[in-house]
Amino acid sequence: MMKFIPFVAVACFAASAQAQGQVNVICSVQAEWCNMIGTVYTRTTGTKINIAMKGSGEALAQLIAERDNPKTDIWFGGTGDPHLQAAEQNLTLEYKSPSLPQLHGWAQQQASQSQFKTVGIYSGPLGFGYNTELIAKKKLAIPKTWNDLLVPALKGEIQVANPASSGTAYTMVATLVQLMGEDKAFEYMKQLHKNISQYTRSGTGPIKAAARGETTVSISFVHDAPGEKLNGFPVETVTPADGTGAEIGSMSIIKGARNLDAAKKFYEWALTPSAQEMAAAAKQFQLPSNKAAKVDRNVPDFKKIKFINYDYAKYGASAERKRLIAKWEKEVNSLPR
Repeated sequence: MMKFIPFVAVACFAASAQAQGQVNVICSVQAEWCNMIGTVYTRTTGTKINIAMKGSGEALAQLIAERDNPKTDIWFGGTGDPHLQAAEQNLTLEYKSPSLPQLHGWAQQQASQSQFKTVGIYSGPLGFGYNTELIAKKKLAIPKTWNDLLVPALKGEIQVANPASSGTAYTMVATLVQLMGEDKAFEYMKQLHKNISQYTRSGTGPIKAAARGETTVSISFVHDAPGEKLNGFPVETVTPADGTGAEIGSMSIIKGARNLDAAKKFYEWALTPSAQEMAAAAKQFQLPSNKAAKVDRNVPDFKKIKFINYDYAKYGASAERKRLIAKWEKEVNSLPR
């Protein structure tokens, strides 16, 4: 694995190497991956890279606040819905990368749906995580469908994030609505609510809790589990047999970027196989968008997963997201447990 060099050291290295310009990046993937990007990009290009780590919701809020005077050049990673919202609100720049033909169809579709204001850089399926020791100890069945989460034996045994703060949880809401129809999906979520012990702020919170035995089951992106397992935690995952959705992690150039040429160079670098393969080195196991990137054995096998035909354009739109979250708050989160 790449040896970690603190960000300050990276900045100093760049300066001493007479860095060729700089680029300001909001990074919405996990910290280890962000740090690795900062280290490798500075070493290989001599460009100073300033990285701010923010969740995708927080990143979008910053772009809105800085609309008239952007302090960021590029936004890397995080669930695709906020990137689509940024595109819709004209906060990001249209850019057709010459690398697009090298990418999987879902990544190209993300670009075309946003009028080329964002692009898919990885994908990861939604599913369930579970603590193998707790499942066995409590003699619980491993949930294999969405309805399996409703059994009375799982009361207080499930964690999921809050869709108002988490792209992971919003993906769950949008997936259920598309899978079941809106009325049935909300009835389902009301029943599920009875079994939820906690709605976390972060989408990775529930899988970390399951890994550490703080909850038995999580609703999570399943690519977040292998890293926990490699760290020695007793956690496994399953994707629902009746169908699931997936995130398309995305990347966008900020409209009004002060370092536009440097932003485009970083964008192209981030779409290369070698750059995308760094995710697995940082124990992040999403499927890379470049078809030539080596796929780590810990990445979920997409061929074995039943996916719904997820409408990223509709459910990534600001008005639909706002409506569904408000409905969830009113009809689900307000209920007693």
